[in-house]
Amino acid sequence: MIRTGRLTGLLAVFAICVSVLCSTASASAAEISLSYANFPPPKTFPCVQMERWKQEVEKRTNGKVLVQTYPGSTLLGAKNTMRGVMQGQADIGCISLAYHPGVFPLCSVFELPLGFTSSTSASLALWDLYEKYKPSEFKRFKVLTMFTSAPSNLMTKDPVRTLEDLKGLELRASGILSKILESLGATPVSMPMSATPEALQKGVVKGLFSSFDVLKDLNFAEICRYETVTNTAVYPFAVIMNLNAWNALPDDVKKVFNDLGREQAEWTGKYMDQHVKDSLDWSKEKYGIEIIRMSDADMKAVKEKTLPLIEDWKKKASSAGINGAAVLSDVEASRVKYEGK
Repeated sequence: MIRTGRLTGLLAVFAICVSVLCSTASASAAEISLSYANFPPPKTFPCVQMERWKQEVEKRTNGKVLVQTYPGSTLLGAKNTMRGVMQGQADIGCISLAYHPGVFPLCSVFELPLGFTSSTSASLALWDLYEKYKPSEFKRFKVLTMFTSAPSNLMTKDPVRTLEDLKGLELRASGILSKILESLGATPVSMPMSATPEALQKGVVKGLFSSFDVLKDLNFAEICRYETVTNTAVYPFAVIMNLNAWNALPDDVKKVFNDLGREQAEWTGKYMDQHVKDSLDWSKEKYGIEIIRMSDADMKAVKEKTLPLIEDWKKKASSAGINGAAVLSDVEASRVKYEGK
């Protein structure tokens, strides 16, 4: 007679064996196995979209393709994913364009304060721009899809109701967001997002400049009870594939990947926008946050004060052989089209 403890152990071993066998069977059933590297934690939106893409690829190829995902920098980190994909350390990788200044002169236009109010509209506009220009900045990769974060807004311990309230205010920001804050009279403080909660508690910063999803994801709503809508810059992302890996794919698989390009951009934008809404609703219910909208006059002033950033981008674009005015016109046309404004 087998004792209960021993039986439990045998069942556990059996379960592990079944799991391994199923995994091995899945891998052997697939004709093509691809690795996909991503740098943020698994629950963040770039990794959520990665898992959705994996599922769609495996479903639409009837198991012909197996995608192994690596979230949280477990294969490649944020700043070495591009090179890692180029060298074949991963077949596919998700990159933040902002981490590679000067490398993407055309698509970096989406780092500017262009007034997008949703991730969906910005993501579709970014994909349209890529599709129209097929910029040489991506010539060493196959671009599978592109998308953006939600627009950046202010989250503060004390209310920011006017531009005057921003003067000298220490706020956590990075990249182009720091330059935007400087142009508005605030004092940007650069630090990792992981260090921001402690900095807020100690008063090193009085708030942060990012998208509203972090109110819930990182519990910033507990200390930043005032959320001022500015809808300035978004962060653009691209999902890139090693060219040799792409060229080795059969035509039917290539078609599945191509068909998913725009669809995945839109799906990710919609997911992100819903996530922001859920985050705001949760923050209102749990912490009673206040959402503030500045006057039309102040919002006009924001646009005017950040205009030099756009002019600076146009000069850099010109030096890279890009007609910045035409690109900005295309982006604005897309914004109007997708936002209906």
